[in-house]
Amino acid sequence: MLLDTLTIRHYQKLTDSLLELWDRGYRSPDELRMFVDGYLAALRTANTLEVHHVHRLEEEVVRFLYDPSNFSVVFEPEVETEFER
Repeated sequence: MLLDTLTIRHYQKLTDSLLELWDRGYRSPDELRMFVDGYLAALRTANTLEVHHVHRLEEEVVRFLYDPSNFSVVFEPEVETEFER
């Protein structure tokens, strides 16, 4: 569980970005993981978060990434209309 507010904001940004990439067609876990790795590398380089917060963020985001329920495709049912004869 993430408790630091800045870490939570980064988690929200990362997961929102993963879903946006999924919607754009990047469906491979490897592609999405590369994005996560780059984001985390930037956080480490910028020293934005403490090291243990970055590790915890990585654990939570990877858990999100590999949970199939987060990326399930939702189909909206088509509305059938009756035509007058």
